[in-house]
Amino acid sequence: MGGASESGGAAGRRHPVTGEHKYEQEITSADEHEERPGRSLVTTDHEVIRRWAEDRDATPATVPGTEREGRPGVLRFDFPGHGGEDLKRVSWDEWFGTFEERGLDFVYQEHRKDGSPSNFFRLENPGRQDA
Repeated sequence: MGGASESGGAAGRRHPVTGEHKYEQEITSADEHEERPGRSLVTTDHEVIRRWAEDRDATPATVPGTEREGRPGVLRFDFPGHGGEDLKRVSWDEWFGTFEERGLDFVYQEHRKDGSPSNFFRLENPGRQDA
């Protein structure tokens, strides 16, 4: 099991949840869910990310003007009714290709502490050291 699979992220990629335990829970398949609302979750699994976005009617997008050398720029999701008119929609293949190329982790919440759905997410590069 090496490299990226169609349904999953990069096999063997180091997750921030392991080791220093930066996040509360790592999700490795679409069958797993938060242990309790409000938890910070992290995954590289493509199916988990796609389902999370689709459950919120969000579509893959990038920030126009951030492209470099013909490659997609800053990755985002376009959530209906949340000002996404400034975003450029891209295919899932483009979005996940860029996600893998950059070695990113998807940090997110399924629900807020009160149990309501959460749209919170961010993309992090676990190998990058912040100054």
